[in-house]
Amino acid sequence: MASISFSANPSRLSSPSSLRSTSSDPKLSLGFHARPSIRSGFSSICLSIRRDRVERSSLIIKCSQVDGNGAQVKRTTLHDLYEKQGQSPWYDNLCRPVTDLLPLIASGVRGVTSNPTIFQKAISSSNAYDEQFRQLIQAGKDAESAYWELVIKDIQDACKLFEPIYDQTDGADGYVSVEVSPRLADKTDETVEAARWLHKVVARPNVYIKIPATAECIPSIKELIFSLSRYEAVIDAYLDGLEASGLSDLSKVTSVASFFVSRVDTLVDKMLEKIGTPEALDLRGKAAVAQAALAYKLYQKKFSGPRWEALVKKGAKKQRLLWASTGVKNPAYPDTLYVDPLIGPDTVSTMPDNALLAFVDHGTVSRTIDSNLSEAEGIYSALEKIGIDWSEVGSLLELEGVESFKKSFDSLLTSLQEKAASLKLVSL
Repeated sequence: MASISFSANPSRLSSPSSLRSTSSDPKLSLGFHARPSIRSGFSSICLSIRRDRVERSSLIIKCSQVDGNGAQVKRTTLHDLYEKQGQSPWYDNLCRPVTDLLPLIASGVRGVTSNPTIFQKAISSSNAYDEQFRQLIQAGKDAESAYWELVIKDIQDACKLFEPIYDQTDGADGYVSVEVSPRLADKTDETVEAARWLHKVVARPNVYIKIPATAECIPSIKELIFSLSRYEAVIDAYLDGLEASGLSDLSKVTSVASFFVSRVDTLVDKMLEKIGTPEALDLRGKAAVAQAALAYKLYQKKFSGPRWEALVKKGAKKQRLLWASTGVKNPAYPDTLYVDPLIGPDTVSTMPDNALLAFVDHGTVSRTIDSNLSEAEGIYSALEKIGIDWSEVGSLLELEGVESFKKSFDSLLTSLQEKAASLKLVSL
């Protein structure tokens, strides 16, 4: 599945007529954003590096430096990742108190991604949302409306924390993403309207609106991507949108395309184990990184040549690849498997708690994404020859991703409806 973040005049760049694709492969995650000048873990485990917690070790500090005010600035591998390799480290989690993000920002985190599952865990496992929820219900809001109010507040508060990075980079970094309702994954027009609404009510220059990159949502620009064919459709939608925008200055438009990684291995490994031959078993844990490397190759190809150069003359910026689902799900694999091999310029790596801690502790900062493309191509072809249908993999993961988010969304709404009913009974 894919997601799009956007912050460019939604009425110009998000219309179904200007962004078209006929691809039926998996989806992509895209972030679309325009600068203001052109606009018309859950709470208990939010990366435990707060000083009053000792259950996890804090981020490893490789050295310290002093800023212009004489204050100590803690330096981590996350700073090196951005400064030396041009990859932006983001955090894949959001919960209250949002100020828990401050030490992460100081440690080098440059953005945040969220999704329905993250909010389901945050809201259902914490009492930090109870007072606001109670006030909303007593004011006459229904459970779903109250849910969006809770989410919007978190997104706005997080955007505020990342605004300095957004300003320092002239809108290249410092974003916080929020996803449209997963119930709209197969509804183009409703997705466009929901994206516009979220963009309007959040009202922050550094918010990314995420849209599932299903075939139906590609016209509005995408979010979760599981296959190369879907990724290419997302890039084409981005380019189509820039060309159809009518804008003479495209420099304020930014976007990211979220390419999911670890979930690919989770599914492909099961297929390989079912095949059961020594050749098949030897390919376990290799599919995701190989496909991601080829996605970067596609990125380099699509953002070059006459079509792209014509857009560059108007100030267009490349749509960055964002590696999502970077947490390792198989304990037999290295805990930085989906971070270390995917380092390259003009990309984003969004990491959940465990992956972030692991990379800061013992990750390697080196350009790796295109260091051995021939090996990636060999693995990709070997998987096809052994019986892996990449189109099927993408389609299955897209359906699985959408259903997972729908389940989290519906589960949370059910619990909020029950809580709202109990509050109403108490008030009576």
